[in-house]
Amino acid sequence: MQGVARPERARLRLDLVFSPDNAARAAELTARENGCCSFFIFALTIADGCLALEVTVPAEHVDVLDALQARAGTVAAL
Repeated sequence: MQGVARPERARLRLDLVFSPDNAARAAELTARENGCCSFFIFALTIADGCLALEVTVPAEHVDVLDALQARAGTVAAL
């Protein structure tokens, strides 16, 4: 993980280390997570050698996004 940003209260951006394997893994994980928690909206973007995952939730699930951000922030700090 290269960075974590919160551009909006209900949206989280994770900047990931680009590689084809990381992109495939992120796509697989988001597909599985969406099958479990369909309120998530995921957008995986690959551009200019960068890999970004944006996660959006409805307002009533912002607490889930808060927890995800806290966990991602811990990983990014390592």
